[in-house]
Amino acid sequence: RGAFVQAIGTSRGGRTTKLHGLTDEHGRPRVLQLSAGNINDMTMAASLIEAAGPFTRLIADRGYDTNAIRALIADRGAEAVIPSTASRRAPIPYDRDAYRARNLVERLWCRLKDWRRIATRYDKLADNYLAAALIAASIIFWCN
Repeated sequence: RGAFVQAIGTSRGGRTTKLHGLTDEHGRPRVLQLSAGNINDMTMAASLIEAAGPFTRLIADRGYDTNAIRALIADRGAEAVIPSTASRRAPIPYDRDAYRARNLVERLWCRLKDWRRIATRYDKLADNYLAAALIAASIIFWCN
Protein backbone atom coordinates (compact mmCIF):
# COMPACT_ATOMS: atom_id res chain seq x y z
CA ARG A 1 0.00 0.00 0.00
CA GLY A 2 1.07 3.62 0.31
CA ALA A 3 3.40 3.24 3.27
CA PHE A 4 5.36 0.43 1.59
CA VAL A 5 5.76 2.49 -1.60
CA GLN A 6 7.22 5.28 0.55
CA ALA A 7 9.70 2.82 2.17
CA ILE A 8 7.97 2.79 5.54
CA GLY A 9 7.74 -0.60 7.21
CA THR A 10 6.04 -1.54 10.45
CA SER A 11 8.00 -3.54 12.99
CA ARG A 12 8.08 -3.92 16.77
CA GLY A 13 9.96 -0.62 16.97
CA GLY A 14 7.28 1.24 15.04
CA ARG A 15 7.33 2.67 11.53
CA THR A 16 10.89 2.53 10.19
CA THR A 17 13.00 2.97 7.07
CA LYS A 18 16.40 1.46 6.23
CA LEU A 19 19.24 2.93 4.23
CA HIS A 20 21.47 0.31 2.60
CA GLY A 21 24.89 1.35 1.41
CA LEU A 22 28.30 0.50 0.05
CA THR A 23 31.53 2.41 0.50
CA ASP A 24 34.75 2.50 -1.43
CA GLU A 25 38.11 1.52 0.07
CA HIS A 26 38.43 4.97 1.68
CA GLY A 27 35.07 4.84 3.46
CA ARG A 28 33.37 7.28 1.10
CA PRO A 29 29.76 6.53 0.14
CA ARG A 30 29.42 4.78 -3.20
CA VAL A 31 25.84 3.43 -3.32
CA LEU A 32 22.82 4.27 -1.15
CA GLN A 33 19.43 2.60 -1.48
CA LEU A 34 16.25 2.85 0.54
CA SER A 35 13.84 0.17 1.75
CA ALA A 36 11.10 -0.31 4.32
CA GLY A 37 12.38 -1.08 7.80
CA ASN A 38 10.89 -4.55 7.91
CA ILE A 39 12.71 -5.69 4.74
CA ASN A 40 15.63 -8.08 5.32
CA ASP A 41 19.08 -6.76 4.39
CA MET A 42 19.77 -9.82 2.23
CA THR A 43 16.94 -8.94 -0.15
CA MET A 44 18.67 -5.66 -1.01
CA ALA A 45 22.12 -7.21 -1.47
CA ALA A 46 21.67 -8.13 -5.13
CA SER A 47 20.63 -4.62 -6.15
CA LEU A 48 23.50 -3.11 -4.14
CA ILE A 49 26.01 -5.39 -5.81
CA GLU A 50 24.60 -4.63 -9.27
CA ALA A 51 24.81 -0.88 -8.62
CA ALA A 52 28.35 -1.08 -7.22
CA GLY A 53 30.22 -1.27 -10.49
CA PRO A 54 33.56 -3.09 -10.64
CA PHE A 55 35.18 -4.26 -7.41
CA THR A 56 37.69 -6.92 -6.37
CA ARG A 57 36.63 -7.53 -2.77
CA LEU A 58 33.34 -7.13 -0.93
CA ILE A 59 33.42 -6.95 2.85
CA ALA A 60 30.13 -7.56 4.66
CA ASP A 61 28.91 -8.66 8.05
CA ARG A 62 27.35 -11.98 9.02
CA GLY A 63 23.90 -10.83 7.96
CA TYR A 64 24.94 -11.26 4.33
CA ASP A 65 26.23 -14.83 4.71
CA THR A 66 24.11 -16.69 2.18
CA ASN A 67 25.18 -18.96 -0.65
CA ALA A 68 23.25 -16.81 -3.14
CA ILE A 69 25.11 -13.62 -2.19
CA ARG A 70 28.46 -15.42 -2.20
CA ALA A 71 27.69 -16.82 -5.67
CA LEU A 72 26.69 -13.36 -6.93
CA ILE A 73 30.00 -11.93 -5.72
CA ALA A 74 31.96 -14.84 -7.20
CA ASP A 75 30.21 -14.40 -10.56
CA ARG A 76 31.61 -10.87 -10.67
CA GLY A 77 35.12 -12.24 -10.11
CA ALA A 78 35.45 -10.73 -6.65
CA GLU A 79 36.36 -12.11 -3.25
CA ALA A 80 33.68 -12.32 -0.55
CA VAL A 81 35.00 -11.39 2.90
CA ILE A 82 32.01 -12.45 4.99
CA PRO A 83 32.25 -14.36 8.27
CA SER A 84 30.00 -17.41 8.53
CA THR A 85 26.91 -17.41 10.69
CA ALA A 86 26.74 -19.72 13.68
CA SER A 87 24.06 -21.80 11.96
CA ARG A 88 26.37 -22.80 9.08
CA ARG A 89 27.59 -26.37 9.62
CA ALA A 90 30.96 -25.95 7.94
CA PRO A 91 32.22 -22.37 8.40
CA ILE A 92 33.64 -20.77 5.27
CA PRO A 93 37.10 -19.26 5.86
CA TYR A 94 37.57 -15.53 5.30
CA ASP A 95 40.41 -13.01 5.46
CA ARG A 96 40.30 -11.66 9.03
CA ASP A 97 42.77 -8.86 8.29
CA ALA A 98 40.67 -7.61 5.39
CA TYR A 99 37.49 -7.88 7.50
CA ARG A 100 38.85 -5.24 9.87
CA ALA A 101 38.16 -2.64 7.17
CA ARG A 102 34.40 -3.21 7.62
CA ASN A 103 34.37 -0.42 10.17
CA LEU A 104 34.54 2.01 7.23
CA VAL A 105 30.86 1.31 6.59
CA GLU A 106 30.03 1.82 10.27
CA ARG A 107 31.85 5.15 10.18
CA LEU A 108 29.78 6.16 7.15
CA TRP A 109 26.56 5.47 9.09
CA CYS A 110 27.86 7.57 11.99
CA ARG A 111 28.63 10.45 9.62
CA LEU A 112 25.22 10.19 7.99
CA LYS A 113 23.50 10.20 11.37
CA ASP A 114 25.22 13.49 12.18
CA TRP A 115 22.61 14.92 9.82
CA ARG A 116 19.48 15.16 11.94
CA ARG A 117 17.22 14.96 8.91
CA ILE A 118 18.75 11.57 8.03
CA ALA A 119 18.89 10.16 11.56
CA THR A 120 15.19 10.89 12.17
CA ARG A 121 13.18 10.63 8.99
CA TYR A 122 11.11 13.82 8.85
CA ASP A 123 10.18 13.44 5.19
CA LYS A 124 6.91 11.77 4.30
CA LEU A 125 7.99 10.86 0.77
CA ALA A 126 10.73 8.33 0.11
CA ASP A 127 12.11 10.37 -2.80
CA ASN A 128 12.64 13.41 -0.57
CA TYR A 129 14.29 11.34 2.17
CA LEU A 130 16.61 9.60 -0.28
CA ALA A 131 17.47 12.95 -1.90
CA ALA A 132 18.45 14.36 1.51
CA ALA A 133 20.55 11.25 2.20
CA LEU A 134 22.28 11.60 -1.18
CA ILE A 135 23.03 15.28 -0.55
CA ALA A 136 24.55 14.39 2.83
CA ALA A 137 26.48 11.52 1.23
CA SER A 138 27.89 13.77 -1.49
CA ILE A 139 29.11 16.25 1.10
CA ILE A 140 30.62 13.40 3.11
CA PHE A 141 32.25 12.07 -0.09
CA TRP A 142 34.02 15.35 -0.86
CA CYS A 143 34.88 16.29 2.74
CA ASN A 144 36.27 12.91 3.73
